[in-house]
Amino acid sequence: MEIPISGYVKPGFEKVKTIFEENFAKRKEIGASCCVYHKGEKVVDLWGGFRDKNKKQFWEEDTICIAFSTTKGISSLAFALLHAKGLIDYEEKVCTYWPEFASNGKEHITIRQLLSHQAGLFTNDKKLDYAVLTDETALSNCLAKQKPYWNPGDKKGYHAWTIAMYQNEICKRVDPLKKPLHIFFKNEIADALDIDFHIGLPEHIPQHRVAQLIPFFPTEALNGKNSDLGTIMRGVLNPFSLFYKSLLNPPHALNLNNFNKRKFVSIPNGSAHGFGNARSIAQLYNEFATGGKNLHLPRATLNLLEAAPIHPKLSRKDLVLGVDIPFSLGFAKPSIFQNFGVNYRSYGSFGAGGSGGFADPEKQIAFGYVMNKMGTHIANDPRELALRNATYTCVFDIERNG
Repeated sequence: MEIPISGYVKPGFEKVKTIFEENFAKRKEIGASCCVYHKGEKVVDLWGGFRDKNKKQFWEEDTICIAFSTTKGISSLAFALLHAKGLIDYEEKVCTYWPEFASNGKEHITIRQLLSHQAGLFTNDKKLDYAVLTDETALSNCLAKQKPYWNPGDKKGYHAWTIAMYQNEICKRVDPLKKPLHIFFKNEIADALDIDFHIGLPEHIPQHRVAQLIPFFPTEALNGKNSDLGTIMRGVLNPFSLFYKSLLNPPHALNLNNFNKRKFVSIPNGSAHGFGNARSIAQLYNEFATGGKNLHLPRATLNLLEAAPIHPKLSRKDLVLGVDIPFSLGFAKPSIFQNFGVNYRSYGSFGAGGSGGFADPEKQIAFGYVMNKMGTHIANDPRELALRNATYTCVFDIERNG
């Protein structure tokens, strides 16, 4: 079957299209989009394949899909705008903005520690089921009462779901109109830049625009090189593991097919329920990678995003993921494990199954990739990694050839 591929690449970036096509031929891609900006110009905008597992419905130019933790970066771009507006200080204590947060040993946790996944709040002792997630007061109380799992700042552990829940509560308290994070993002960023990205799938978007999520099967790990599925499955099968506590509370995450149900994905959780395409993600990061003129971002805010991460005092290994992925101000930063960009100034976020997006201010690159067929890597999905590497090969060739 011939795979339908559409879009545009600027001369000099043909290798990205070649890799995009290879992902379908060699890496079991079903439907995806990839977009790259370079020095403020959109140089790659590709989409193709199918938006359903039966390969009956083409992936269209306006197809969107769930981005899982790639959403964290989008939420943190919105949070950076709160900083740019003078509404938060990353070094300030969370309880300065949210007094109820100070209970159970959390009175000294700073915004920076929280956004670096160092607060020890990677889960909640209460079951964050649908009823709690859709009750603002109940959820706020659960978050405020939670006791940290370690002395904040000493260690880190991936706050898979809770990070944006805390961001949301802070946003509601500092925004002059008390907007929750997803509304603040829509009003201040998505609408301002005309970007088709949504935190929580809105009712007005018709189902035919939304790609069907296609979960991985455990047997796929047997055929894939360097798959992280063994680590994932050990965590999933052990309800006492930190992995399980972080990634599978809320319980609807236990069944990946729930992410095809509007009941769950309409919940505006900025950690995982983001819906968009690669174009929207790359366009967002391009604004930040090129100086933030449209959003009136001060250089001071951008400097903080580009700064090197501040590591926890006792260990760099993430207690939830089992690898060293440094985080800063809500974003992943480059590391040996996940080496994106050309230096520590880069920042972004990558999602379960393979999606990702980031800004590289050094090279003024903004990158976005989403897909509907989930892979089996914690990070560095072979499809995303190949596209990322091809992007930099093209940029380096252009620089070398002048």
